[in-house]
Amino acid sequence: MGKLDNDIIESVPRQSTNSTKWDKYHDDILPMWVADMDFKSPTPIMDALHHRVNHGVFGYTDASQALQQAIIQNALTRYQWSISGNEISYLPGLVCALHLCVRTLTENGDGVVVPGPVYQNINKPVVDSGRQLHTVPMVLIDNRWVPDMDAFEQACAQANSKLILLCNPHNPGGTVFTRQELLAMHTLAEKYNLFVVSDEIHCDLLLDEGLQHIPFASLNDDAAARTITLMAPSKTYNIAGLGLAYAIIKGNTLRTKFNKAKSGLLPAPNLLAMAATQAAYSQCQTWHDALIKYLRKNRELIHTRLADTQCKMAKLEATYLAWIDVSHLNLEDTEAYFLAQKVAISPGKQFGNSQFIRLNFGCSHQLLEQALVRLLPAL
Repeated sequence: MGKLDNDIIESVPRQSTNSTKWDKYHDDILPMWVADMDFKSPTPIMDALHHRVNHGVFGYTDASQALQQAIIQNALTRYQWSISGNEISYLPGLVCALHLCVRTLTENGDGVVVPGPVYQNINKPVVDSGRQLHTVPMVLIDNRWVPDMDAFEQACAQANSKLILLCNPHNPGGTVFTRQELLAMHTLAEKYNLFVVSDEIHCDLLLDEGLQHIPFASLNDDAAARTITLMAPSKTYNIAGLGLAYAIIKGNTLRTKFNKAKSGLLPAPNLLAMAATQAAYSQCQTWHDALIKYLRKNRELIHTRLADTQCKMAKLEATYLAWIDVSHLNLEDTEAYFLAQKVAISPGKQFGNSQFIRLNFGCSHQLLEQALVRLLPAL
């Protein structure tokens, strides 16, 4: 597909590479579904991987001081959040960590409060473990998706509620929660004495200048003591296939509980993932800046093309995932409808609202334009 954006962002063909995204459908279907970009990872990451592979030994490997420092520095530089090495717990992925958190912090039948529609792997650990899901509806305020705070308090006040699962930035709504919004959520967590698990995997994909990602645990000492923060470089640097995430846990009691539950159950990340993560956080700022500019152009292209349709898309502040209201079509099966147009989207039913679709625009301008040309007549 060629190089893009001053030769920094490069989109490459992915067919026949065992790509979950590209190989699920026939070649005539454009895959705009799973949260996986088509861009080649930054050169420093590839160089770090080549260097490690050339060493030729792939034995048991511990996280290095350099990796730890890269994560600490990333948190300080990007979020003005001071963390220490002993507060980092390395993980082979974020989804398994969500399951571990739910099973560690709650008991069978306990209630878990989740603002939604939301990424399906936040709800799934609750349902799979026999916990009770208390869904808080997201509402549009100033064209941004935010939780209905009255409903939020009602859910937190339920006698069996023990945990809040938060997605910040929100997937699929694309909202970057403000400090005031997060403080309102924290007030409820403190009032009803609930743990908080905050999935912040999209925190480095803020699309507008002036926006600031605020980790929930950074709000104050109480938030720090009751929160497990989950982060990963996978979405931002397109290295999900390598498998590395990490939990940041300030509270001593909470950290001990989590690490004990993790021990012997979840393996450490592999050595290549560690090398890639260190390079991502310490050497890829130029690439990251170019990526944000490129994704911003794609977001504006979607807004422009949807302007003459009845589809609505709220303000998308983060991620490369467009959450589009297609309720005017009155569809029973949105996935099948758009597959007939040769475009694979993520149906909103997966997230909790069947009247929406989620469209992945982490691709070349050309591919996005091609997908929109196919979609627009159907919209």
